[in-house]
Amino acid sequence: MESRIILVSDDSDFFDFIRPQLRLRKSDEVFLYNFEKLPANLHIVKTSLFIINSEGAQDKTLELLKMFKGSPAVIFAYNEDNDFKIKTYKCGALAYITPLMPEEEFQARLNPPLSVLSLLQINNRYREILAKNNLIMADNEVFIDYEYILDNELARIKDSGIKAVLAAISPDEKTKFLIQPNQIETMILSNIRKNDILMNFAPNKYFLLLYDTDIDSAKKLWTKINSGFEGKIHAGFANIITQTRQQLINEVLNRLHEDINYAKNTSPEKNSINAVGGNFKAFRQEFKKKIDNIVTPVFYQVEQKYNDKLFGMKIEQEFGDGYGNLTIKGRHSAGNFKLTSPGFSKINIDITYKSSKNIDAKRITLEPEELEAGLLEDLLEQFIIEFKEEVNDDNSEY
Repeated sequence: MESRIILVSDDSDFFDFIRPQLRLRKSDEVFLYNFEKLPANLHIVKTSLFIINSEGAQDKTLELLKMFKGSPAVIFAYNEDNDFKIKTYKCGALAYITPLMPEEEFQARLNPPLSVLSLLQINNRYREILAKNNLIMADNEVFIDYEYILDNELARIKDSGIKAVLAAISPDEKTKFLIQPNQIETMILSNIRKNDILMNFAPNKYFLLLYDTDIDSAKKLWTKINSGFEGKIHAGFANIITQTRQQLINEVLNRLHEDINYAKNTSPEKNSINAVGGNFKAFRQEFKKKIDNIVTPVFYQVEQKYNDKLFGMKIEQEFGDGYGNLTIKGRHSAGNFKLTSPGFSKINIDITYKSSKNIDAKRITLEPEELEAGLLEDLLEQFIIEFKEEVNDDNSEY
C-alpha cells in the first residue's frame, strides 16, 4: 500500500538528509513544505505521515501537531531536548528522532508511525465503502441506516446486559436557522466516546446511543454539549431495557416532543396563535403560514429522502386551502397522510393505509401551536415505516 509523507521544515538540508532514510517505494508520495508556506487546504490530507523538523521552530511544531492531531507525526530534532520532547508527545507525536541515532534505532522509531499510517489508510478505505453504500455520512462518523444499527445494537445489549441509553435529538425551529451544516454532528461527535453511536434519523434530527450510562448521566453530558450551541437543541432520553426497536423509538420521540413542548409552554412567546383572540381570519392566516413554512418544506424533504428508496412506489404531494396531502402509491397498496384544519382552530392528521387485504385508518389531533417541523418529520417517518410494514404483511411484490 502506498504511503503519503509530508515533510515540513525551514531547512532545505533536512529534505536532502531525510529522503534516503525513508526507504521510499515508487508508489509512495512525498510533499515538501516550509513552515511559512503551508497550504491553507492541508487539513484535507487525512491519511498522511508528518515528519516535522523542529530546529528553530519549536512553537510552530507544537501548533502543527495540535492542528493535525490524529494523523501520525514524527519529530526530527538535532538534539535531545527532553522538555520539548515531552511537549511533542503530549500534542500527539508518535516518535522523536535525531540524526545522532544509530541507523537501526532510527528505523525502529519510524516503523510504528508508518504502521499507524497503514491502519489509517485501511480504515479510510473501509469508510469509503460504507459511505458509498449509504451506510455512513461521507464527511463524518454519523450512521445513516439507523434501523439496521439499532437492531444490531439492541441484540448485542440484550445478550451482554450492558447499560445503555438512547437519545432523540432535534434543534428548535429558530436554532435550525442559526447553526451551520454539520455543526450538531461535529459537536456531538467531539464529546462522546468511541463506542457511542450517532445516527441520522431525519433532516436535523438524530438518535444517539450511549453505552455504560444512565439517563441522569446522559442528561449531564447533553447539558455540556448543548452549551456549545447558539440556540436550543432539544433531547429526549430512554433507558434501553427490553423494548423492541419501534417501542424504543416511540418512547424517545415522545420524550423529545415533551421537551420541545415544555420549552414552548414556558417561553414568553408561547401560544402566539392563541393571542389572536379566536379570530377566524387570523387563524386561517396562521395556518397558511404553517403550510408554507413547515408542511410544504417537510413534505418535500421526506419525498426527496424516500422516493429512491421505496422501490415500485411513488410519493406525491398536494396542497390546497386548509389542507396538505402526502400519498404513497404502490402496485396494490396506497398510504395517505392528510393534514387538515377544520375551522382553522385545530389540526387533524388522518392516516390511511389501503391494501388488497384491509383498510386501516387513524386520526391524530393537534393544537395549532403543536405543529412544528420536528414533530411533522417524526409522524411522516412513522407513516412510511408503518406503510412498508403493511406492504410486507400483504405479501405483495415491490
